[in-house]
Amino acid sequence: MITPATRAAERTDPARTAISWTPCPEDAAVDCGTITVPIDWKHPEGGTFQVGVARRKATDPAARIGVLALGAGGPGGSGVNLVLTSQRRFSPDVLRRFDIVGLDPRGTNRSHPVVCSTDLMMQAPDPLMKSQADFDRRVAYNESLRADCRARTGPLFDHVDSLSTAADLDAFRAALGERQLSFWGGSYGTLLGQLYAERYPNRVRAFVLDSTMDHSLGTQAFMDTETWGAQDAFDEFAAWCDRDSRCLQHGQDVKAFWRGLLERADRGELHVPGEPGTPVTALMIVDAALGAFYDPANWLPLSQLLADLDSGQATGGSALRMSLAGAQKYDARKSDTQANSAEEVSPNPLQIFCLDYRLPIRDYREFSGHLRRLAKIAPEMRYSTIAIATTVGCLGTPGPIPNPQHRLNVRTDTPLLVANSLHDPATVYPWALGTTRQLGRSGRLLTYEGWGHIVLGRGACGNGAIDSYLLTRTLPAKGARCPAVPPAEVSTLSEPVAPLPGTPGWSFRF
Repeated sequence: MITPATRAAERTDPARTAISWTPCPEDAAVDCGTITVPIDWKHPEGGTFQVGVARRKATDPAARIGVLALGAGGPGGSGVNLVLTSQRRFSPDVLRRFDIVGLDPRGTNRSHPVVCSTDLMMQAPDPLMKSQADFDRRVAYNESLRADCRARTGPLFDHVDSLSTAADLDAFRAALGERQLSFWGGSYGTLLGQLYAERYPNRVRAFVLDSTMDHSLGTQAFMDTETWGAQDAFDEFAAWCDRDSRCLQHGQDVKAFWRGLLERADRGELHVPGEPGTPVTALMIVDAALGAFYDPANWLPLSQLLADLDSGQATGGSALRMSLAGAQKYDARKSDTQANSAEEVSPNPLQIFCLDYRLPIRDYREFSGHLRRLAKIAPEMRYSTIAIATTVGCLGTPGPIPNPQHRLNVRTDTPLLVANSLHDPATVYPWALGTTRQLGRSGRLLTYEGWGHIVLGRGACGNGAIDSYLLTRTLPAKGARCPAVPPAEVSTLSEPVAPLPGTPGWSFRF
């Protein structure tokens, strides 16, 4: 709920107001509550809203170190949900010695989510524009969607940037009565950690950036590195197929087989396996594969999906196949809700990214130039659907944005720990290198030599290094690397496969 413009910001200063904790409905062992913060931290007199927060108390209060704040990915992920699931994410030692806390970033979940017309979101044009007319149509659509989202969300729509969420996090720290924070952020949540450490260096105890964003990149560098990561992940999948007889394409030229599938999709010859009336585009196949690359445990299901696409027959209940079949469900829902679209809304966290990254593309000529360059970087994947979704989805965002890219300027007593997979398809390894360079003496990189998104949960080496750092602030040695762990031995904590292009909620998932 948003409070109108008053002097409420002074009366409800979270630094002076205790949080009223109650058991969370999902788990009574976790406390839930809210803090009240300004809509616009630069103009706190302009109204307030409530941010959802959660806390799981340390299991050994006598040994308690402090609080460990969790930064959710997405954007659109929930810090409250991370707390609710923290028992299977963190070791008993961490749970014993820290209160695990988290907030839902402003504009998401329990913190006044950005919402838009479901029907309008379903009308999103094809992001792979083919002409200047397509480009103009997309810019006009984006403007219309922003107007709809702003009207439905209210004034917070223009203040959901991660820099403002960093200020919310510090208000949460103050309300908890803590002098410093420890922090684990995953994926997009690392941007929150970076910004907090930059703005409040004296309040940093030990910060883990697990699968990190690089907030210094412009349009070309962002698209190129994301696309490099997509191709690198495909190359790793193809190498697995070459060496593992379980892969259904084992013994074939996997790359030729893949290119053939995309070419058939381009000609309109492919459909969702078992559903001849539901066509599949090359973009959908690339996106399904990119989602699968978030965890190498998905390599075998991806191999099955590709075989099913080739034959047209459904051979099982693969979640990847279900994600393709979801296109039909959304089409049906669109028809059902057309007459009542004013009452149907869906969350749209893309606005957060658009206020954190300015990635302009002037016209179709520039966009097509990007596509040609990306196709050279990624001859099989063609592009990263993350790169396409973000740049196209944010076209026309009025400037200046509140949290534009810049090189980090962090000076903390304890260096931040950057952890990244060598073959991460989303927060790609070059981003970890770039972020660590920017941190300088205030950063240390831990490389996991395996695959997938998020290092925590991918083996004893990475888990142990992160635990040791959080508990004792002991950094791994410079240049430290953890060996790859076979997928069957990894307890996955990756995000689920993202929704399909053109459906509510689809855009990207860091």
